[in-house]
Amino acid sequence: MATFRLHSGKVLAVDLSGDAVTAKNGSMVAYDGHMTFKRLTGGGEGLRGVVTRRLTGEHRTVMEVRGEGTCWFADRASEITLVRLTGNTLYVEADSLLAADAGLRTGTTFTGLRGAAQGNGLFTTTVRGHGQAALLSDGPAVVLRVAPHAPLVVDPGAYVAHQGDVRQSFQSGATFRTLIGEGGGEAVQIRFEGDGLVYVQPSERTTVAGDV
Repeated sequence: MATFRLHSGKVLAVDLSGDAVTAKNGSMVAYDGHMTFKRLTGGGEGLRGVVTRRLTGEHRTVMEVRGEGTCWFADRASEITLVRLTGNTLYVEADSLLAADAGLRTGTTFTGLRGAAQGNGLFTTTVRGHGQAALLSDGPAVVLRVAPHAPLVVDPGAYVAHQGDVRQSFQSGATFRTLIGEGGGEAVQIRFEGDGLVYVQPSERTTVAGDV
């Protein structure tokens, strides 16, 4: 299995010994040894992925990197966080997934109003299986715990990913003060309940309903 290592938090080094990883198309910045690069269709899910992602509006262009040596990846100087999966599922925004072990299975799932709030459609990318995945964030990602009887509310523009036995729902953060321009501006919020982890970034994306 490929070995993932971080350099200064913004560059991912992947050591390969004949195995492969999938990575965001165009994210390779350097490599040594012998590597082959192949663009994958449908976010790495083949023809079925092409159809699914066109229908859902969840766009992800990836490549397979295979070989012997070390390959380095980065994306617009974004911070990188490593997540190890042990048979569980990671839910992540398509643009926030930099790389993953080739053995991990990716797909799309319905996310309801959270996706609509971000203007990214109603679906998000899933990563399942055993191995490592590398997440991108604007600034160092913060991992927040969701525990029973302790729900977590997140601004959709700061959301990156989540995992665990977590339920998410949409709630409005708009108040009269927001509408007259004196509130915090968070008109849409995501509420997480259950037991798991949520990854957030310290910089908000521009969203359809993030500001009023």
